[in-house]
Amino acid sequence: MAAADDLQFEEFGDGATLLAANPDATTINIEDPDETSRPHPRPRGGSGREEDDELLGNDSHETELLAGQKKSSPFWTFEYYQTFFDVDTYQVFDRIKGSLLPVPGKNFVRLYVRSNPDLYGPFWICATLVFAIAISGNLSNFLIHLGEKTYHYVPEFQKVSIAATIIYAYAWLVPLALWGFLMWRNSKVMNIVSYSFLEIVCVYGYSLFIYIPTAVLWIIPQRAVRWVLVMIALGISGSVLAVTFWPAVREDNRRVALATIVTILLLHVLLSVGCLAYFFDAPEMDHLPTATATPNQAVAASKSS
Repeated sequence: MAAADDLQFEEFGDGATLLAANPDATTINIEDPDETSRPHPRPRGGSGREEDDELLGNDSHETELLAGQKKSSPFWTFEYYQTFFDVDTYQVFDRIKGSLLPVPGKNFVRLYVRSNPDLYGPFWICATLVFAIAISGNLSNFLIHLGEKTYHYVPEFQKVSIAATIIYAYAWLVPLALWGFLMWRNSKVMNIVSYSFLEIVCVYGYSLFIYIPTAVLWIIPQRAVRWVLVMIALGISGSVLAVTFWPAVREDNRRVALATIVTILLLHVLLSVGCLAYFFDAPEMDHLPTATATPNQAVAASKSS
């Protein structure tokens, strides 16, 4: 058994005395807890890049961590596509509100989409817009010719299929082309950050929401009012696209970046003006009642010929 003196505690002196007695002793430096909790200053050179990463949504460490936690299912299974619609009502309304109130310097992908991009909102927004344009176009045509004795209203159901082709082609093919272009430029310029295809589709889908109430108001049979409404919708939705995609291309060549944003806006203008001109603004000759010739006028016309 050990002696009683061996089981008692000993008081140690300060570190200098112990090192003097035993120079070969191993020492451990325990920092002050207050010292460790203090934030260390960041280097000045990296602050600008960190701000760009925050604006663009380059949470690489968080993205890698989340990617490791998520289990990917095969694309032929229902679970694979179910993740694209895993969104609640609050998130959809929040993204719609963000598309209606674009703020300069606030990235739509960073604030609303990157945590959980979805296809639920874009799909139903496009479907609602298709029926809003088709129904409003038929009602507008009916109101324009209302009161004409020779006019017989016939519903134009083909407007639904035409509107669906235009809207869904724009909401899918344009994001696909933009995604491929950003991936190509990313291989040329390392500073460019590409959005995923799902994120771009999500941005385009939610940016079209403003056109749903605009299409309903296009029923008003006043061409000036319609063009004012389309300009307001263009300003809001175009701002969402410009504010979202400009941070992703601004590190590229200046001409390429400007050409990219101008092309995005031109395609958006083409969609808006094309839908208004095709579905609502009928030619002026169609607005006039058809004139019927009297028998006397027909005889006079035959004699003059």
